[in-house]
Amino acid sequence: MTENEKNHEVEEQESMMDAMNSVQEINIGDTVKGEILTIQDNKQAIVGIIGGGVEGVIPNNELSAAPFENVTDIVNVGDIVDLVVIKEIKEKENGSYLLSKRRIDAKKVWEKIQKEYDEGTIIEAPVKEVVKGGLVVDVGVRGFVPASMVDVHFVEDFSSYKGQTLKFKIVEIEPSENRLILSHKAVVEAENEDKKKDLLSHLVEGDTVKGKVARLTNFGAFIDLGGVDGLVHISQLAYEHVKDPADVLTVGEEVNVKVLSVNEEEGRISLSIKETLPGPWDNIEERAAAGSVLDGLVKRLTSFGAFVEVFPGVEGLVHISQISHNHIATPHEVLSEGDEIKVKVLEVNPTDQRLSLSIKALEEKPNQPKEKQEETNYDLPEEDTGFTLGDILGDQLSDITTNEDN
Repeated sequence: MTENEKNHEVEEQESMMDAMNSVQEINIGDTVKGEILTIQDNKQAIVGIIGGGVEGVIPNNELSAAPFENVTDIVNVGDIVDLVVIKEIKEKENGSYLLSKRRIDAKKVWEKIQKEYDEGTIIEAPVKEVVKGGLVVDVGVRGFVPASMVDVHFVEDFSSYKGQTLKFKIVEIEPSENRLILSHKAVVEAENEDKKKDLLSHLVEGDTVKGKVARLTNFGAFIDLGGVDGLVHISQLAYEHVKDPADVLTVGEEVNVKVLSVNEEEGRISLSIKETLPGPWDNIEERAAAGSVLDGLVKRLTSFGAFVEVFPGVEGLVHISQISHNHIATPHEVLSEGDEIKVKVLEVNPTDQRLSLSIKALEEKPNQPKEKQEETNYDLPEEDTGFTLGDILGDQLSDITTNEDN
């Protein structure tokens, strides 16, 4: 053997030793890099473990946590990917290993989620499924949103959430158990609180703003002003008396409201719908002109007359002398509260918000008995007209005085 041949043989041996020494030891649980060599029957990928000198297999179920149709949707020949060694396939002559891309991807996701949890970061993710008790969310790993953490209000049917991408706060994380609990409700509450603070700082008493009826109660209505609710007390719903807010409002209805007061410390807003509406006495001289006939509702009876509502929030007085042509001792003799009647307007006073009304002016005056007519050849007025008794009797009073003198 020549000297050159000896040197060449030595170099080959050294090269083999270097190659053997460069091959890394592979253990279960190790993270390795692999090159995709082939894809077999759309069921698995054959991988060359870089630095390992051996091949491994990624079965279909270890490619990705996300659903897919084709292996090539996840990896392609020539790709260099991070993998975790699941186990050794000892029956293989080349010492192949079972590898997982899904698990290494999940590990990276868990590390990322842990960091977001530690920093209090709000994450976004799509809702993949609606299951009994809540929602399943895909954040690279499976996240669960309990029903009580879905929204700030009660939700009977969660089906509308499927497919939506929502914001979540990470409530609980335990990678070793693949446990990830999320809350959308916490995000909405925080956003509402920010909106509330901002709105409270900008609302001014006396402002008129738009809102939407959020809830109805027996004492009023809560109006959503854009993430913040204000209360319209039942007395501020309308000028007329309201027994039940549901009689005048419906949930979801858009309304104008006037800001009565703002308490930033307690986060309370008092509103009024009534004060955005035309006043009941506005243009009353046109709506209830003197001489006009109106429909009315007897609201109250007193010893001196009856108060009759002719428009919502507008009541007029029918003096006892204007109830009937016949003498009555009390209005209760002919009227009852709740009676629907017609009245004639005698006088309108918008400044003092007073209406003088008459019932008998719409009724025919009954004929007096003949003997009664002979006793009085004149009619005395049944109410104060502004004239004196002397003005009314005139010459008749003078004749009586002359006869007495004689």
